[in-house]
Parts: sequence; C-alpha cells; structure tokens
Amino acid sequence: MENFADRLLSAIVKADRSPVCVGLDPDFARLPEALKSAAPVAAIERFCLGVIEAVAGIVPAVKPQVAYFERYGALGVSAYEKVVAAARKAGLIVIGDVKRNDIGSTAQQYAEGHLGRDDSADAITVNGYLGADGINPFIDVAARTGRGLFVLVRTSNPSAALVQDFADAKGKRFYQHLAEHLAGIGGRSGLVGRNGYSCVGAVVGATYPQEAFLLRDLMPQQIFLVPGYGVQGASAADCAAAFKRDGTGAIVNASRSVLYAFSQQRYAGRPWQAAVAEEAKAFAADMKQALQ
Repeated sequence: MENFADRLLSAIVKADRSPVCVGLDPDFARLPEALKSAAPVAAIERFCLGVIEAVAGIVPAVKPQVAYFERYGALGVSAYEKVVAAARKAGLIVIGDVKRNDIGSTAQQYAEGHLGRDDSADAITVNGYLGADGINPFIDVAARTGRGLFVLVRTSNPSAALVQDFADAKGKRFYQHLAEHLAGIGGRSGLVGRNGYSCVGAVVGATYPQEAFLLRDLMPQQIFLVPGYGVQGASAADCAAAFKRDGTGAIVNASRSVLYAFSQQRYAGRPWQAAVAEEAKAFAADMKQALQ
C-alpha cells in the first residue's frame, strides 16, 4: 500500500508542481446568492461540489473543515461525506480538517471513524496535546489504510503564543518540544515513504515564518500543512519558509481568499465558479514563484 506522503507528493507533481490546497469552509451567509434559495445544508453541499469542480486540475488537494458541516447535525455530516467522496472522485487528495484528539479507546474510535473506512478522507488533522497515546491510535490506523495525519505543532492564530511559546527551564518552547516528539514517533519503521517523508505530518502556520525555519530543521521527515496564507495575513514568501530547498516538504492552504473570490469587485459579473478557479490559479502561481 502506497505511503500517504508519497501519494501527496505525486499529486503535487501532477498538478504542475503546485504545493497548494484549497480549504472548504462553506459559510452559508457568504455563499453566492444563487445558492441561498436552497436549505443551508443543500446550499453548502452544492457550493463545495462547485468549488471542487472549479479547482480540480489546478490544485492537488482540498481541505474540508468539518465544523461547517457538523453544525447542521446528521444532515451536515452526510453532506461532509458526500463532499469527501466527490473530491476523491475528482482525483483530489482530501485532508479532513477535524482536529480530533483523545486517548486510549476513544482515540481509537476517532481514528477508525475518520481514517479507517473506505470512504474516509486521505488524511486528517489531529491535536497532539495529549502526547503519544493520543497520537498513536491515529498513526496505527493511518499506516494500516495508507492514509495520513497532520498534528498541530505551531498554529497560525494570534493567541497561539500564549500556550505554544511556553518555555521550560532551559528555554525550549512547547512547540519545539512537540516537534521533536513528533519527529521521533513519525520516523518509526514503516511510516516513512520512498521520498523520505512520513505519513505523520505537522501543521505549521505561515504567520510565523522564522519559527517555520526552525521547525523545518527539527522535523525533516514531516510534510507541513501550512495555514495562514491570504486572509490571515501570510504571504507566499512567508509560506516558503516551511519548505526544503528543493521545494518539497509542505502544502499551503488557502480558504476564504479562494472560496469567496467571486465577492471581489474584479470578478463582478463573472460566474462564481470562474472566479474561484481564477483565484486558485493565482494562488498556485504565487506559491510556485515564491519557491523558485
């Protein structure tokens, strides 16, 4: 069974070496007016399917944020599963942004539910705060099914420093300690693919580029999922800090800047899917330029 990291890298090469991902965060209030006549769940599902159609062939991956679906209960979860299935059918790598975490049998159930089924996403995000016994169940299922996970290490939100910058007596910060721990457990036998990357990746925000340089050295075998581009304020140059010199090792996510491109004046009068596709192309080109 092919390692997830190898599959992701192959998908990036196939997408004209564009290491980018479009986040699917469907906010009903911001959808195109033409879609709002439907019930919210039907509308967000149609919107996400339209985005997938628009970006397939431009980007290698999408990242549906499960919170935008779960808020609608069982119908929303069903819509999430349909979106995952549609994206995979379109040839896209699907990263389920679920941020699950627990220990023991509970973590095992989360892992089986989000990585263990035939219709699961290709990878998910995981909160590593509980340590190895909160991560290992996800790793075990991912290794068994050829899937992956991205563990939160340095997030892009403004208040992240309140916890993640907490230092021990020697000055080592919490995110550094977690990175070293993740590098160790992610480098175990059977987890690293032919390209030298583990199926266990890390979430490293683009809004802290200097720290991304440090974390790149601490986690040489981890692929970084990099949020923060666009609306959150990070530039393509900031994101480039997460990559190795050969341009591999990370995939950058943009959500709102691509999803709601149709609301920009420069796209006025154009079909909303065309605006999304154009913005996805601009995003991919921006990242490729920054990595050259």
